[in-house]
Amino acid sequence: MKIAYLINQYPKISLSFIRREIAGLEASGIEVTRFSIRLSAEEVVDEADKLELEKTHVILGVGMAGLLSRLLQAAIAAPISFWQALKLTAQMGWGSERGMIRHLAYLAEACVLRRWAAEGGITHIHAHFGTNPAAVAILCHVLGGPTYSFTVHGPEEFDKAQAIYLTEKIKRAAFVVAVSSFGKSQLYRWCEYKQWSKIHVVHCGVDEMFLAQPYVPPPIEPRFACVARLSEQKGHLLLVEAVCQLAAEELKFKLVLVGDGPLRGEIEALIDRFHLKDYIEITGWATNSEVQQQILASQVMVLPSFAEGLPVVIMEALALSRPVISTYIAGIPELVEPDKCGWLVPSGSVEALTSAMRAALLSPVAELAAMGQLGAKRVAQHHNAALEAQKLVALFQRYDTKNQ
Repeated sequence: MKIAYLINQYPKISLSFIRREIAGLEASGIEVTRFSIRLSAEEVVDEADKLELEKTHVILGVGMAGLLSRLLQAAIAAPISFWQALKLTAQMGWGSERGMIRHLAYLAEACVLRRWAAEGGITHIHAHFGTNPAAVAILCHVLGGPTYSFTVHGPEEFDKAQAIYLTEKIKRAAFVVAVSSFGKSQLYRWCEYKQWSKIHVVHCGVDEMFLAQPYVPPPIEPRFACVARLSEQKGHLLLVEAVCQLAAEELKFKLVLVGDGPLRGEIEALIDRFHLKDYIEITGWATNSEVQQQILASQVMVLPSFAEGLPVVIMEALALSRPVISTYIAGIPELVEPDKCGWLVPSGSVEALTSAMRAALLSPVAELAAMGQLGAKRVAQHHNAALEAQKLVALFQRYDTKNQ
């Protein structure tokens, strides 16, 4: 069995969980070819990601001439399949926010993918995210390419289910993966009951870099880490407001924002406005190893997200025995148990976030350590990347058998 993975931008700093998943599949003897629609706009800084980049085929790397050439070849070689794919392209593009031209580009990309899949003897394509990677995968299949499946993470897929033609993508897929029970329930909303049996939960996970890390007790100095892209949905601005309130109470602590992104300028402006430079530090992008060290240097990980799927960084923090403060949204409550391995607060409530952070600051270090160790057990049980990959192996084998 030869599987292809299709991702919009790969490798990428925020997609280490896909790299771990692929490693788990390959350790089980499944050959995986990596396809990325485009190169990431972010610099690849992690050594493991640099190695992945060398193994990845970039569809848009063929250039405009290559796309048009593959499009024409597909139309001539299999006109009926091409017409069916063109019709589906029009249906997907008609009501979408990305428009018809963008979907015609997806069709051209699918033609390239169809050709590469045939040349590589690929029997199945698995896409990550139900947005454009799943669109390219479904069009490739209609063109006569391999069967496909895809993993839905959220929240974008659930926010725009109709616009991205999610129902049809589920209907034509061999199977669909959700990363949490919450995600599975949202997929149920967008397909017929008879399609429910093809929807499965496979958690994202962490590898031995986190699971096998020798226990490091939390530091004595009060310190929070927030590891996330600096974007609206992660709640950084609310977090700065909470820090402002705690600073006014003359509590002493440090908050380290690990990451970068479009909201950085606004966050820095708010830090200046509230005079919080002694409280908040922004590191910029970090490698996996640097992320690990930032988490270990903290007492608590905090992620006050407004919208999520199930953040891998929460798994990483718990795996390193650090309790987590996060929000009651999406799949997060399936992992973070309030008052056991962390705190959960209503999303958008600066009062509740401030209260949780205050509780963490006033908790004895031994209590924080106990919470973190309980969290580590939960991650080892439910989010071991190697074990979760075995669930995918079983799915690939089951649907491969059906097609024989």
